[in-house]
Amino acid sequence: MSKRRKFLKQSALYTTATIMGARVVFAENLPKGMKYIGLSEDIPGKHPDMIVLNDRPINMETPAHLLNDALTPNDRFFVRNNGLPPSKVDPATWQLEISGESAKQTKNYSLEDLKTKFEQVSYQITLECGGNGRKEYNPPAKGNQWGTGAVGCAKWTGVRLRDVLQDVGVKSNAVYIGYYGADIHLSGDPNKDPISRGVPISKAMEAESMIAWAMNDEDIPLLNGYPLRLVFGGYPASCSGKWLEKIVIRDKVHDGQKMTGSSYRVPCHPVAPGAKVPDENMCIIEEMPVKSLITYPMTGATIKLSQRLPIQGHAWTSADQIKRVEYSIDFGSSWKACQISSATNRFAWQQFKAEIIFPERGYYEVWARATDSDGRTQPMILPGWNPKGYLNNACHRIAIKVS
Repeated sequence: MSKRRKFLKQSALYTTATIMGARVVFAENLPKGMKYIGLSEDIPGKHPDMIVLNDRPINMETPAHLLNDALTPNDRFFVRNNGLPPSKVDPATWQLEISGESAKQTKNYSLEDLKTKFEQVSYQITLECGGNGRKEYNPPAKGNQWGTGAVGCAKWTGVRLRDVLQDVGVKSNAVYIGYYGADIHLSGDPNKDPISRGVPISKAMEAESMIAWAMNDEDIPLLNGYPLRLVFGGYPASCSGKWLEKIVIRDKVHDGQKMTGSSYRVPCHPVAPGAKVPDENMCIIEEMPVKSLITYPMTGATIKLSQRLPIQGHAWTSADQIKRVEYSIDFGSSWKACQISSATNRFAWQQFKAEIIFPERGYYEVWARATDSDGRTQPMILPGWNPKGYLNNACHRIAIKVS
């Protein structure tokens, strides 16, 4: 079995109770270490070429060439989990509780309540793991060694979070919101949360901040948070809680699991590579940096000198929009402009394209860099090192051979 196909190891999500729709008779008698020969090595609902980083919890990224669509198909959307997805989900009985010190009351909503009592909205929102690109840092940073594929842009449908919060009532001392999901801690302890993060109240009140139940006009896949999740564009995807059961309106910065210590934090000031940084000198990641990705062609492509090379990709930012995307074929000595599409809405990624003429035969690298409406431009090399390997937005590069 290939390394990326080692996912299905009788994990808690895909239990050994059934195979191919049938109950496994005498399952308890299978010798330890043996696997069922009828068990697929692919992850149900996900493209077989997705790269599985680990299986407990399930984390998988999307190769750049599978991200060429204007909207990321559900089966190609990356998965970042901290615990085990809930084993049983009944949308008919699902409840969302809103409470907290800065809530004027506690209220519960069914999915039907959310769908009928509030205006339904759809936005194209890009979600990116804060650790996307971690594998490039040296010294190596701990955590999933993400390449470039912990990102995707989907059409999300649901309700504005602010409409629900205002229905409950928000006190003037509100500072943050935090979430709790139905996912299960890896230990199985029901009293432990695998993750419980949040965002400042100002972010929660933005028009594009959502409670969503649909992804690309379909139910959200289980691995991506079915039946209900938060969606926050421009912030680390860890803020967009999955299997959403509870939102708390806080009178202080939320202190749930992975909100403290070094989790989703970077040094408040630059540090030397490999430095140990005390927790009190780490600052919470909020806005994500400007970034781009070449999605066509695949790295390693070979063309003839007489051919033009079309390139395509996406660029995204936490600012209002991408203003410029450029490419270079001479290792950043010169840059040429790409054509870019307009943003469908804030936090949607924008497509870019160009045609490249190479001057002679040989090995080339095509680099891409984006600049956003706040004037931020991607660096050509890795940004400042940090202990957890967050926020790598260095230029994306692909290799091309001209023969």
